[in-house]
Amino acid sequence: MRGERSEAKRSGPGSGAAMEISPAYANYVLGVLFTVYVINFIDRQVLAVFIGPIKQEFGVSDTAMGLLVGFAFALFYTFAGIPIARWADRGNRRSIIALGLAVWSAMTAACGLTRSFAQLALARVGVGIGEAAGSPPAHALIADYFPPHKRATALGIYAWGVYIGSALAYLGGGYLRAHFDWRRAFLCLGLPGLLFALVVRFTVREPPRGYSEPGADPARSTTFGETLRHLLTRRSWVYLVAGSCFLSLTGYGVLMWGYEFFGRVHGMSPVEIGLWMALVVGIGGSVGTYLGGVLSDRLGGLDATWYMRLPAIVSLIGLPFAFAFLLAGSSRTSLMCFFPYYLLSNMYVPAMFTINQNLARLRMRATAAAILLFIVNIVGAGAGPFVVGFLTDQFAGRFGGEAIRYALAALATTGLLGALCFYLSSRALVADLARDPERSRSTRLA
Repeated sequence: MRGERSEAKRSGPGSGAAMEISPAYANYVLGVLFTVYVINFIDRQVLAVFIGPIKQEFGVSDTAMGLLVGFAFALFYTFAGIPIARWADRGNRRSIIALGLAVWSAMTAACGLTRSFAQLALARVGVGIGEAAGSPPAHALIADYFPPHKRATALGIYAWGVYIGSALAYLGGGYLRAHFDWRRAFLCLGLPGLLFALVVRFTVREPPRGYSEPGADPARSTTFGETLRHLLTRRSWVYLVAGSCFLSLTGYGVLMWGYEFFGRVHGMSPVEIGLWMALVVGIGGSVGTYLGGVLSDRLGGLDATWYMRLPAIVSLIGLPFAFAFLLAGSSRTSLMCFFPYYLLSNMYVPAMFTINQNLARLRMRATAAAILLFIVNIVGAGAGPFVVGFLTDQFAGRFGGEAIRYALAALATTGLLGALCFYLSSRALVADLARDPERSRSTRLA
């Protein structure tokens, strides 16, 4: 289409020729963005390993630590995400990601230089602001590099960064906690990101908007208000976001407090916890998102309702494993149930990202990703860890060191509501996809 070719010439490399992207290069870009996301979650998640030492050094409560690992990061991460995403929908997404990576890596290293709880909280705010430039532009880039029928798989692979990054944080953090001061961990983990920012800036090309969807018209820009109204008028999107919020509450609660759970309840050593958390989160989460992406693409190609029906089913199947993992009397039984629970509870992630991108118009995609992440992260990454810390303090008088067990179990019940919301989303999805005049029928339902 003429509009697409014109956009290609404007957006391609300096020669001015129409941009051509090979499958191999698209996979390379996906690998680079995945690595950025790994660094993102290493820098974000390593704090969970050091909750105990930091709490002891600064003399604060579990509620305060819940605020530090939750809202201190998530509040500014989510609010900064909206203007950055608006910038990304108009500007060069590749350069925005590289800049964000440099900022959050520098602020992670700065955490290791703090001398008070307030200073550490401010440094975490800086990490959150930098990381806000990561996922929304990355989602929009992936949507342009991969066509709709491959998008869930690509976004599922990108989502591995959560689990691989968290696994590396647990593994390396467990070793560092056993042998070194917590400040050294932040200094060591923050510096590599500064170097990788150069890789992003100089090896990733910015594709034209709508490159993967021939026939789409990317020319018209949209405002934030238009994007929000567009999404809110899609019932499937509203239910998708609600279901994702319920699932992320427990997901982020376990990510940030799981390390402490195994230490307090089962008396495992720091290195042992780091190893098992790395295996379960790294392998279980990665396999879960990969299966969720592949199954969503295959089943959704036959019937689009499966994009949301599948998350509803697997979320229900995962609930018994969640309660067994949290309430088991032995560490072995707990770990055996933790793996299938974590695998199943993360299969919804590729569908969440994919449907959000598919329902958004081309010039809305980074902003749509930021809106989704804004809501889900305020609830999940912000409220999830805080609620666990708060409930642990409330239950401590009755349950002592095992209070964290029942705090996490209380949060796990929200999985039922998440499954219900995903099912309701599936019932409205096909009609909502068909409402978009911007793309062809085959694109809308792919």
